[in-house]
Amino acid sequence: MEGHHHHHPQQKQQQHQQQSIGVNVDADRFPQWSIQETKEFLMIRAELDRSFMETKRNKLLWEVISTRMREKGYYRSAEQCKCKWKNLVTRYKGCETMETEAMRQQFPFYNELQAIFSARMHSILWSEGEGGATGSKKKALQLSSDEEEDMEESELDKGSVRKKKKGKTGAGIDGSTSGSNNNIKEILDDFMRQQMQMEMQWREAFEARENERRLKEMEWRQTMEALENERIMMDRRWREREEQRRMREEARAEKRDALITALLNKLRREDHM
Repeated sequence: MEGHHHHHPQQKQQQHQQQSIGVNVDADRFPQWSIQETKEFLMIRAELDRSFMETKRNKLLWEVISTRMREKGYYRSAEQCKCKWKNLVTRYKGCETMETEAMRQQFPFYNELQAIFSARMHSILWSEGEGGATGSKKKALQLSSDEEEDMEESELDKGSVRKKKKGKTGAGIDGSTSGSNNNIKEILDDFMRQQMQMEMQWREAFEARENERRLKEMEWRQTMEALENERIMMDRRWREREEQRRMREEARAEKRDALITALLNKLRREDHM
């Protein structure tokens, strides 16, 4: 009946879960994110990555990102931005084993994500160098709260499967908890290895660019030296031509003076005769 609005608590919970699932699905699909919009989003997310790693309650941060996206002309809710980030991180992790060309074709935002995680790794290394990062702080720097939530959800799913297999005994629960902790540690270790690998790749790319710059600078210096040598040779040839021209002028002047002197002497002899 339309006049009654009583619902069972379980039905409300199911409806709430369905609405949440619907938001997660529609948040990223409708409307579709353009490449430029995604790049603007990643630039904003990169600026706030440090804040995401320092706080556990990041709902306000996603609201900030939504507001800054709106200032750029893109109307995305905080939930849409959060879902987009999770999808990008998932695709980024799936590209780790791909070749560079295939990776660019499959995921055009790999470099942006790599830059964010590389900056995060630099922050971790700097904190370790300063000696101010404890174990919990290191973990907070390695993973933002969103990424930790994803890992915890996946580990909880794995733990529930193991519980069903082992039964509802206390030993099964302890084994599941221990397995979850081991899996989280393995994921964190794998993440650190990936970050170190990215750091090495970044250093190799930097050294390659630096070598290329030095080669170009050397080529430029050689070109400038060749031009300078050519200019010196041209100046030298010009001076030699000028010297030859001066010598010819002096020779003509001497001949002219000799002719005039001979004519004057001849005229004097004729006057005396």
